[in-house]
Amino acid sequence: MTPQRTTILEAVRQIHGHPTADEVYERVRRVLPRVSLGTVYRNLEILAQEGMIQKIESGASQKRYDGNPSAHHHLRCLRCGRLEDAPLKRPLEAMEALAETQGYEVFGFLLEFVGICPACLGGEDSGGNGRRSN
Repeated sequence: MTPQRTTILEAVRQIHGHPTADEVYERVRRVLPRVSLGTVYRNLEILAQEGMIQKIESGASQKRYDGNPSAHHHLRCLRCGRLEDAPLKRPLEAMEALAETQGYEVFGFLLEFVGICPACLGGEDSGGNGRRSN
């Protein structure tokens, strides 16, 4: 783990929500002013490949990253792009059942629920940054 990679990992884990690479880059630049955007992109890919973070490639325009590497699902607003965790467990059971019945070694799956978030339904502008408000 290089110092840059450690700082990038910490940034992804500290940002509430599911940041884009640009959002991670802005956070990392506060600590490492000379870091390049390319370095952030490369290290995000490496961290995702190593299973330390999740890369979320959904129907949204930009990839997002999740500091929680455990298997879980997401819910995305079609209007503002807000992305948050969907606290469901049953789809994981389906993955295990498929592995048993079909003989596959199942590594994971992609499940994204789409809809309209409460802020958009209420007419509020949630900013479209894909972040959870805590």
